[in-house]
Amino acid sequence: MPPASPTVARWELTYRIRRRREELGATSAAIAKSLGITSTYWPTIERTWRVLSEDKTRILLDALDFSGSEREELLEIREIASGRGWWNEYISLFNDEQMRLWGLEFGAAEIRSFESLMMPGLLQTEDYARALIDADGLFVRKTEVEQRVEVRMRRQERLTGEDPLRLNVVVSQAALMQQVGGPEVLLGQLHRLVDAIESLPTVDLRILPFTSRSGTILGGANFHLIDFDRAQLPTLGWHESAVVGQILEDSTMVRNLVTTFGYAQAQALGREDSLALIKRLADELGSAV
Repeated sequence: MPPASPTVARWELTYRIRRRREELGATSAAIAKSLGITSTYWPTIERTWRVLSEDKTRILLDALDFSGSEREELLEIREIASGRGWWNEYISLFNDEQMRLWGLEFGAAEIRSFESLMMPGLLQTEDYARALIDADGLFVRKTEVEQRVEVRMRRQERLTGEDPLRLNVVVSQAALMQQVGGPEVLLGQLHRLVDAIESLPTVDLRILPFTSRSGTILGGANFHLIDFDRAQLPTLGWHESAVVGQILEDSTMVRNLVTTFGYAQAQALGREDSLALIKRLADELGSAV
């Protein structure tokens, strides 16, 4: 079982309460009245996964007529949700959406990811991550670079240890050739990918080659699909551009990402061919360095 994550607990609590409210046809105004809050505040609670006090949570669960066993389960989840994860140490560096992503990632069972122009953050070397972050001078202060690199390395701890995260990644061949930080940094990064494929059984990395017909269709997309081991929780999506990232809860948008990932995976090379391509590019780069 993945480690307990306060963020996943907040998501589960919010999702299951919202689903029950919608099943009962209870309006936001009615819920707000039972809690003694304004009708405009309740949608904010649902949208931001805010954790209510234990007393108000009990009132809410009673109002929504949760059964005894499920009620107690949700109160236990609320206790986890009120905690803090290691990523909260870096709250001054990242916006709310990014902080939620780190928390979801920590408590996820599986992540499917497509990367068009850079290596997946969960597989980056320190040097590659540093070069990438440091080059982002428009948005990142120099004094923050090392802390951001530290966060990226801490995120990677989920790939090892007990019940590691399952990571299925499709990476464009372009990312393997973009010399972030220069040829020596890229060479180290390519060796890291080889090591991950060969030594981490829960990592499945496939390369979308230049010869694939889907490259132009996918364009510069970067997205994740985040799955949990809780049967009640649906898949969440994450989509990012150069300046913004967003968690996607909408089921239609998530289904579209699932379809897109499946298409990319079908067009990608198999595991052994992907490994062979990475090794060949590393050999070519190594002979030139």
